[in-house]
Amino acid sequence: MELRQLEYFVAVAHERSFTLAARRLHVVQSAVSAAIAVLERDLKVTLFERSAQRVVLTEAGAALLPEALAVMDAVQGARDVVDEFGAGMRGSVRVGLLPGLGLVNLPAAAGEFRRRYPNVELQLRAEAEGSAGVIAGLRNGDVDCGFLGIAAGSAPRDLTTWELLRVPQVLAVPVGHRLARRRSVTLADLADEAFVDFPPGSGTRTLIDQRFEAAGLERQVVVEALGIEGGVQFVAHGVGLGILPEYAVSGIDSIRVVRISDDEFRWSLYLATLRKRKPSAALRALLGLVSTHLQHPPGTERGRSLDQWN
Repeated sequence: MELRQLEYFVAVAHERSFTLAARRLHVVQSAVSAAIAVLERDLKVTLFERSAQRVVLTEAGAALLPEALAVMDAVQGARDVVDEFGAGMRGSVRVGLLPGLGLVNLPAAAGEFRRRYPNVELQLRAEAEGSAGVIAGLRNGDVDCGFLGIAAGSAPRDLTTWELLRVPQVLAVPVGHRLARRRSVTLADLADEAFVDFPPGSGTRTLIDQRFEAAGLERQVVVEALGIEGGVQFVAHGVGLGILPEYAVSGIDSIRVVRISDDEFRWSLYLATLRKRKPSAALRALLGLVSTHLQHPPGTERGRSLDQWN
């Protein structure tokens, strides 16, 4: 087994295409195909299921991927040490984002990162499936780190997480709705209401669904908004109720905030990496910048510090 073979294997696993992997590696496709074929022959397993439409990992391939990533991380760590005496930090960092994430000034953080480390390739991508998509990306190696918006303490055990902020949720009610004049409601009061929420896979959607299910109540979601700002706008125009971050709906004339008396909704913003993978120097540098560009709207509470990355 050669390092080059593992590099080609990881590239194909990420791109789900031999053609795209070859383009990413700046080699011809036949070289990638040949390297994978030799690796499969040496390991006596099939690593990819191939068809005209797609390339997917087999069970054996999925088992090899985290180990291959660990090897690649170790190699990058060796390069990081040498780079300190040479041309400076190199490599790449891929970050999984939540749609509409507004609690970190990502443009400012990314701009500062590029100015400080011009030889590091920085890739930011929003996961349409929210926190579930970020977790999947971390596990299959598509991203090196990612943001999660989930209930406090609910992060999977195979991830290393740092709590950035704790964000209280409130019931947002359009002005003119029958509940707008109420000071408080119970979950049972909301059973027949139309709701604006986020797509399944979103950490906050999962949290709210679980609370209603635990209470034996069904909830009707009529709009699945992409991002907090979109959810606020649908509520403001009377499309439905929303359980949304307090900071996002406070002070909006067309929305009333009503307390839910029998439950408390709160989620945390985390930054996460896969526990098995050692962060590269470039990733540690980015994590340090995130803490300096963290927003802190009224009502939110600071979570665990990232000072160890600075």
